[in-house]
Amino acid sequence: MARTASLSGFPEWLPQERLVELHVLDTLRKTFELHGFSSIETRAVETVGQLLRKGEIDKEVYGLSRLQDDEEDSRSTTTDKADKADPNALALHFDLTVPFARYVVENAGYLAFPFRRYQIQKVWRGERPQEGRAREFTQADIDVVGDGELPFRYDVEIALVIAGALSALPIPDFRLRINNRKLAEGFYRGIGLTDTAGVLRSIDKLEKIGEGKVAELLKSELGASDEQAALALKLATIRTEDTSFVEQVRALGVTDDLLEEGLSELQQVIEAAVQRAPGKVVADLSIARGLDYYTGTVVETVLVGHEQLGSICSGGRYDALASKGNRKFPGVGLSIGVTRLVSRILSQELATATRAVPTAVLVALNNDDSWSAAQDVAAQLRGRGIATEVAAKAEKFGKQIKFADRRGIPFVWFTDDDGKHQVKDIRSGVQVDADPASWSPSEEDLHVRVITA
Repeated sequence: MARTASLSGFPEWLPQERLVELHVLDTLRKTFELHGFSSIETRAVETVGQLLRKGEIDKEVYGLSRLQDDEEDSRSTTTDKADKADPNALALHFDLTVPFARYVVENAGYLAFPFRRYQIQKVWRGERPQEGRAREFTQADIDVVGDGELPFRYDVEIALVIAGALSALPIPDFRLRINNRKLAEGFYRGIGLTDTAGVLRSIDKLEKIGEGKVAELLKSELGASDEQAALALKLATIRTEDTSFVEQVRALGVTDDLLEEGLSELQQVIEAAVQRAPGKVVADLSIARGLDYYTGTVVETVLVGHEQLGSICSGGRYDALASKGNRKFPGVGLSIGVTRLVSRILSQELATATRAVPTAVLVALNNDDSWSAAQDVAAQLRGRGIATEVAAKAEKFGKQIKFADRRGIPFVWFTDDDGKHQVKDIRSGVQVDADPASWSPSEEDLHVRVITA
């Protein structure tokens, strides 16, 4: 169903496709609010310095500039190039976590901590467009941020909330693949690899380039020995649906305090998930996440049978992204790639809207003088929550019915000169007497529904 966008990387939906997207957004919003998350929206732009504080994503950020400066402010090409490194220059946000961290710092005096927020907005990222990757897309984030400290139980809760939210969507089965940065970094430190961030970046490429090439990266770029590279890769191959990963890691014979802390935290997440979201979460020690601001739990989520699409939901714990002087605001959150999900739902026809428009009833016109009376009927129907349109022309009834059919409107309302009302289901051809003060379509026809294939 999904069409190829005329401008690559910037998808647009037809009305019926947009209804599917709205269903996804409404489902996520309701789930988040049921768990006590408040909605916020941040500006679309941040300073370059703010966006590039953590993580090597400078090539993906879209900078902002005016098409043409005033003559007195015009600058040379050399100056324009220098502006790209100006930390005060403006750029479109590439995710919602970095802007949220800035928002928390600036509004800390007005927020009650731990602060639970959800945020559904467009983001922009200069990637090469391909299936599942767009340059403009919608994300749906939830985060909990503390003031000074944030209990680890929020890491567990966030994973469970997301598992519940995804379970409510018309998508294939999914798996939250969870690891812990402390576990990984402690293990690398325990085997003598001190550039743990570099090792994580290499391991993060495992699924893209394979074990052999990752091993070469570890040796050539990070100075790892054959034994160190082999141990790092052995850790990354551990994957369990229960807490048996703990014994498998300890069997590798590496000891480190940070490793033990990470093992304990990951064990807590998996134990809770086995009980409250069985079959939805796995411990996957290959998950690293590319952004540098993650400090503990890290998550990536795949659709079973659609793994080539990439992660549909990712995130984790960040302890140092937001700070104000000596005041720290640690947080944990996950981000759902709504556009990626909707694209797959549409392309695989996993779900569809029951009709193309919200309208349930078209009020037909007998003649041009009946338009005002038709508006009265429409007002009565709308007053009871029935989406209604009024025909614009008093054409033959056959033409008005055909118009409704083209629009996807299931019912046409008729009022004769004596004030008698009838409504016709144009799908079945059944026409019955009706009262605009009491008639209502069936619950299935009252609103557009999104149904799974």
